[in-house]
Amino acid sequence: MARGDWQESGGNEAASAVFHLVQTLVDRYRINRPVMPIVVAQADDIGAAPDIDDRVREIAHLVYRANEPRRVPVRLLEPRGTSPYESALDMVRGLAEHPWETREGSQYKPFAFPRSRLLGAIEEATAQVLAQPGGSTATVRGERILEELGSLRWRPARSGHGDWSRSLRQSVRPETFLGAVFIAVLGVLLGEIGWTATLLLAAAAALGLAVVRLLTASAPPLLWLRRASRWFATTSSLAASSTGYPSDGWSWLSPSGSWRVIRARAAAVALRVAEAEEGDPAARQFHLELRVQALLEDLRHNYRPRALDWRRSKRTVPPVVLLPTATGENGGVLLINAINNVRSRRSEVDPLLFLASLPAAEELTHTPSQPPEQSPAGGRVPWAGAQARYRRWVDDLSVGQNPAGASTLSWVLRLPLSTAQLLHDHADAQLHTQRVRRTWAWFVMSRTTVVLVLVTSLLGTFLWSRHWQDTYCHGPLTDRNTDSVWSGAGNGPRECVGVATTDEVRFAEGNGLQLKGSGRGVTFARVEQAIRDENASIGPGDSYVTVVYAGPLTAEKEADTRKGLEELTGVYLQQQLVNSPTAKHPVKLKVLTANGGEDMLRQTTAVRKIIEVARRDPHVVGVVGMGRNTTESGAATEALRRAGLAVVDSTNSSSDLPRLYTNYFGLAATDEEQTHVLGLIARALLPTDHVGRALVLSRARGNGDKDQYTIEQRDAGRKMLQESGYLVGENASYPLAANGAAALGDPLRDICATQPVPDALYFAGRVEDVNPLMDGLSRITGCSDKDITVFTGDDLTKASFNSSDYLARHVTLYYSSLAPMAPGRGDGFYPRSSAALGALFPEGTEQAAPEAGQEGYRDELFSSGQIVMSYTATAALYDAAARGDVPRSAAETWALLHTVDLNDMPTGTVRLAGSPATVTDNLHGINIVKVTGPGAKAVSSIVCGKPAGPAPKLTEKVCVP
Repeated sequence: MARGDWQESGGNEAASAVFHLVQTLVDRYRINRPVMPIVVAQADDIGAAPDIDDRVREIAHLVYRANEPRRVPVRLLEPRGTSPYESALDMVRGLAEHPWETREGSQYKPFAFPRSRLLGAIEEATAQVLAQPGGSTATVRGERILEELGSLRWRPARSGHGDWSRSLRQSVRPETFLGAVFIAVLGVLLGEIGWTATLLLAAAAALGLAVVRLLTASAPPLLWLRRASRWFATTSSLAASSTGYPSDGWSWLSPSGSWRVIRARAAAVALRVAEAEEGDPAARQFHLELRVQALLEDLRHNYRPRALDWRRSKRTVPPVVLLPTATGENGGVLLINAINNVRSRRSEVDPLLFLASLPAAEELTHTPSQPPEQSPAGGRVPWAGAQARYRRWVDDLSVGQNPAGASTLSWVLRLPLSTAQLLHDHADAQLHTQRVRRTWAWFVMSRTTVVLVLVTSLLGTFLWSRHWQDTYCHGPLTDRNTDSVWSGAGNGPRECVGVATTDEVRFAEGNGLQLKGSGRGVTFARVEQAIRDENASIGPGDSYVTVVYAGPLTAEKEADTRKGLEELTGVYLQQQLVNSPTAKHPVKLKVLTANGGEDMLRQTTAVRKIIEVARRDPHVVGVVGMGRNTTESGAATEALRRAGLAVVDSTNSSSDLPRLYTNYFGLAATDEEQTHVLGLIARALLPTDHVGRALVLSRARGNGDKDQYTIEQRDAGRKMLQESGYLVGENASYPLAANGAAALGDPLRDICATQPVPDALYFAGRVEDVNPLMDGLSRITGCSDKDITVFTGDDLTKASFNSSDYLARHVTLYYSSLAPMAPGRGDGFYPRSSAALGALFPEGTEQAAPEAGQEGYRDELFSSGQIVMSYTATAALYDAAARGDVPRSAAETWALLHTVDLNDMPTGTVRLAGSPATVTDNLHGINIVKVTGPGAKAVSSIVCGKPAGPAPKLTEKVCVP
């Protein structure tokens, strides 16, 4: 047999008949929930031998053995007590206070008996008062009982006082509502605030839940809302017993009124219980029937159809109570009468199936003896008679409850068993039962399922949270921002790349790099916050356009983010000027920052996010920055072109980008323009007594840095040297070491070992590579005593030349300046900028004053040109976007950029009508700077230059070395 199945011989025909009736009622309960009777089996022959009563009594044990292993909640009662009343009351209490579960478990969790427990508390308080010496009036006794109830916290002591550990365990059980919410919130917080804070918060929350549960489970603040209290205050059975008390007025919304009703009824019930203890028959009947009513109401509630735990779908078999011997002396008959009376008064149908066996000589109270069943002509009564009697009992149920039928026990189904039936050997008739299967509701809403779902959900939530945190710079579960992402995981240090559209995203957070000169003390945090403040100052009704600054805002070393800091500062200065109340610009300027990663090596990702933001926000009119040329620059510019966004580049000197992409507007002199002017110097320095020899030294390909600047500089520099009359040798290159430093030792030794040593060297590298270059030229034999001229591009604008070994003794350095700044240009820009930056200094910190008599453009703050160029680029984009004091669309801004003509810029006149510009257009400003002298004695001087816009072209007569 399968586990939980049972098989046994019926023994006799009567036992089989009763067995099949009970099993039919149990098994059909899942289908149509039949009305459950009080089944009373009794031998109909009073004069039969004593063993006949034993056979009837054995039927109850047979039913118990058949149902005990099959998940049917079954109880076998054993009457105890010194009187019928005490015995019956003890059996009712036992049904409510002891577990119903069988050894194989049950279909669902144990029954709950809150109404019975409330009555138990009243009984316990009454017993405590009755045990106290001295008599008292009914009123005084009632007050003392209520006081005792308060000390018991309206809970029977024998059920166990609430303790901290048990309360804590109950509070966080996953199958409870509070436990599920607690665990779910814990999982969310785990992804939001990390392990440490989550554990501390979880401990505090669990302790708080335990305290609340302990208080609400034992103290009466919410007593009027409990199911037991609601039943106690509203059941009509107690209305007549408490007519002398204010027993009406319970309401969900009236705690005080409801509390008065509960106390009044509790006092009335307690007095009746006291009277029952003193032997009053009416009080005993009241007490027993009230206990039975609470029991039946609790059982009915355990099978209620509308419950969050779907309990009715899980419990498909009724509770079965078996009383093998019911007599008037042991309280069995009294219990049967009590159940019958309660059911007859109530309209609700409870699920309890009660089977009792009566001795043949016992007679149910108020139940007349019934004539024996008439046998048909064939002889014996067919064993289907039990089923027929049940059907007849169901049909007569309503009649039996009428006043005319009050002499009958209408809820009792009597089964008179003849001696012949009880003696007829039925050993060959095998009775069997099968284990009751749990329903799909149990699997869906079981504790195991709930725990698995919760664990899976929490694990999924945690994994998703970790995924979002690893993907997005601001990636909590509740408010993640997808406009900025982490980039570089598993491939170098991680960087936050994208657009900062939320205050939580600060690309350079924690970066302590400061501006130079009079801006010393101003950090990324100050500039970023100032931009956010300016954005916040734009009111809901204000007209505005949005410019996205895209630059290198992060790097492994803080010093490598100076370009981003200075460019961002220039953008802010233009925004502050536009939004200043004194400027009275009708169109305000909003700035979003976008990070392209260290050296703009992740600009494709940043551009993709810029485009996503622009699709959502029609105020976005274009991009400023993109100031470093990499292998991704072309694809990034093309993506912006397809999205309809123009790029006003600040410092990118690429010659190809303005030629290939119509949406690209560059303000810096291109590599071709720079080398063209450097060629004027190179021709003037061409030796006359021998053939001038030159060489191009550049960063090697394959460094992985995607740098295009050095490649374009290399090609443009070689072309310049050749056109200037030099004999240019084979290009030399140098790799980068693991730490990113230039490995120039071997390439320089090869260069210095050539005969003759080159007169000129075009260095297509970055500013950070110049120091090791000069170190090698000053130490390596062949170059250390040779006068060498080094030409290079605008990246040297960032150099300060204040290091003791920055320049070799015999080397003269020429480089093209990024931004030509001369007196008389950009009227008011420098003092206005210093004043604006002064407001960003930390409280208590004073801004360094510029040197007396020093022109503003000579302040170290502006020496690199990054601030000026980004300021100018932002001004150009805003001029097109706000043309006619009307905010323009991105497409209109793109078109209007060709008409930009700004005459008061610090670098001169910004005119984009000729974009893309060529060498002959002569639109970009440029300065050629000469540096001589080693270390701190290095002297920088401007050889020649021109401002941006129409100006006389530079010639050999002007550019004299």
